[in-house]
Amino acid sequence: MDPLFANGIDLAVVLIVVLKVVVTFVFLLVGVLMMIWFERKIISDMQNRIGPNRAGPWGLLQSLADGIKIFFKEDLLPEQADPPVFRLAPYLSTVTAFAAFAVIPIGGTLSIAGHKTFLQLADPPVGVLFLLAMSSIAVYGVMLAGWSSGSKYPLLGSVRASAQMISYEAAMGLSVAAVVLAAGSLSTHAIVVDQAHRGPGGILPNWNVITLGGIPFFIYLVAATAEINRPPFDLVEAEQELVGGFFTEYSSVRFALFYLAEFMNTITVSAVAVTLFFGGPSGPVYSFLPRTLWPILWFFLKLLVFLFAYVWLRASVPRFRYDQLMDLGWKRLIPAALFWLLLIAAIQVGRDQGWNPTLVLGVGVVAGLAVLGALALAMRTSRLRADDDSWPVEASR
Repeated sequence: MDPLFANGIDLAVVLIVVLKVVVTFVFLLVGVLMMIWFERKIISDMQNRIGPNRAGPWGLLQSLADGIKIFFKEDLLPEQADPPVFRLAPYLSTVTAFAAFAVIPIGGTLSIAGHKTFLQLADPPVGVLFLLAMSSIAVYGVMLAGWSSGSKYPLLGSVRASAQMISYEAAMGLSVAAVVLAAGSLSTHAIVVDQAHRGPGGILPNWNVITLGGIPFFIYLVAATAEINRPPFDLVEAEQELVGGFFTEYSSVRFALFYLAEFMNTITVSAVAVTLFFGGPSGPVYSFLPRTLWPILWFFLKLLVFLFAYVWLRASVPRFRYDQLMDLGWKRLIPAALFWLLLIAAIQVGRDQGWNPTLVLGVGVVAGLAVLGALALAMRTSRLRADDDSWPVEASR
């Protein structure tokens, strides 16, 4: 629990909470502007182009200029649209992206006006459930935007969104459940504290990406990328075939809100990955900077690595076909995440019962390889059978 509320709530506590809300909101807005510039510059370097370089030094103000310009664009309302739902949908996407970041710890403890508080907007005891709830609600913004537009292209985009997000929500939830099982808490702050000390042998950190075997992290990364419609899973937008997907009929500020939500979600899921799997703000402390700055520095360095990885994916990986997208979610990620969760649960039970951990881990790895091998063989057999069934048709063409 945040020590800010240890002695009750008074005016100073309320003002500190308001200050934290404002700082978090401003940070996310500035972070989105910088992320847009960062993505455009990195991709242009990878493609041997110049990128934005006119507005401000190195083009740093280009995103701000684009944002100001879009506020003066004409705001359209399609004739066949459902006006209240059409207006509500962009705010659902943006508010959920901001709310999810509220439970992310970005540093240690700070003293403000004699009150100690976490460098975290909120630390509810069910923080992980709150993250999953915000991720689930975010799909409504996309679905309602496509449904309420009164056009077939946005409707197709929203149908894709519902199938894609529900599919990958299950795999992401199972990967996060593995972290909760290992930490024994739903609080994001408690999960960070659990990873702060050294692992066995005192050499490697006690990060969940290491202690859980890396599989839950990989599943989370893929599922979160599909959840936020980032390439190569951006089939919800699919400009080549759906014009713009669910936000085809949007313009001006409402279009900007969807654009803002997409990049804000990228920052949020990267921050969640840092928190759940890479120790959050934990890291070594050196004497040439104040101790309170080191956790913040480590958090942002880890966050920057994830953001660069997302940009790299966008620049180098082609878009999936829709059948590949659904196969990956239902046939590979969900079975793998479920099996690994059961394996971690077995190891936890064995540890509590005093079993030999090496024996438990060995049996689990052998069983896992056997299950994954059987799954791969079954998928390959079904694919070959499908190819054989379709051969006469393809040959006749």
